[in-house]
Amino acid sequence: MAESPQHDVPSTYRRDAQGTRLRLLDAASELFAERGYERATVRDIAARAGVNQALLFRYFGSKKALFGEVMAHGGHEQLRTTPAERLFEVALRGMLAGGREGADRSLEVCLRSIGGSDEIADALRGLGEEYAAVLATLSESDTGTLRGDLALSWLLGIGLMRVVVGKEPLASADPDTVCRLVVGALGGLLEGLPQGAGTDGEGGPIPE
Repeated sequence: MAESPQHDVPSTYRRDAQGTRLRLLDAASELFAERGYERATVRDIAARAGVNQALLFRYFGSKKALFGEVMAHGGHEQLRTTPAERLFEVALRGMLAGGREGADRSLEVCLRSIGGSDEIADALRGLGEEYAAVLATLSESDTGTLRGDLALSWLLGIGLMRVVVGKEPLASADPDTVCRLVVGALGGLLEGLPQGAGTDGEGGPIPE
């Protein structure tokens, strides 16, 4: 009887390892967004991913390194793949999604984790600076850098009031309505936004 090819075993192992790694990233992203860096424990992350916490240390080395991967997997990927003129709305919709599957939660992680260790604060500050720098490219004004900071501050302020504070009526407001009002008004600050941003061109929300 012919023996099974030996290369199938390592190939299967690589697929399983990659799947475990992605489950840990997803679980960490959810818990960091829900609780912040300090309150999201390694044990809870591993439990949500359905794996032994020893695997978390095998794949990432530490909770802090896992946090860095979560930010790179989410926020930095969003920065890399989203056109500048769409970045504010895409980031805003991610925060408004409330943990819906597939939504990027990087800015929620930032909001929940502010006040952590110096290294975590530096990582969050660095990501914020990257977002602000991209938004600043949408203005040709001499105050473009300041405008980028103001746009980011507005974005994070909305997230703070809705996600962390739970201020009504913002906390339960329809995401399309929030996007239409906010992104539509943002053109006065970032003149490089396309006309009608936040709407379907006829005053209605852009369908998701």
